[in-house]
Amino acid sequence: MVGRHLRITGRVQGVGYRYWFLGRAESLGLTGWVRNRADGSVEAVVQGPEDKAVRIIAEAESGPPAARVGRVETTELPTDTTLIQFEQRPTC
Repeated sequence: MVGRHLRITGRVQGVGYRYWFLGRAESLGLTGWVRNRADGSVEAVVQGPEDKAVRIIAEAESGPPAARVGRVETTELPTDTTLIQFEQRPTC
């Protein structure tokens, strides 16, 4: 199991990006969270099998049809056993 922190920039707020990401993460069986940031980016933490983490990172680079992703920054994280499902978190 691997953990990844993602910061997605571009036109990713107000276009359904968070809901799209949540649905994709759940369908892949990942745990973690996603939220909007006050600077206009979207932030997410994902964890699960490496192949599924790699897949959602690749999909995050496109996003839903209305999004225009500029960049996806990814860093490794230790896994967190308290994350048992995928959730949305409030904007920070």
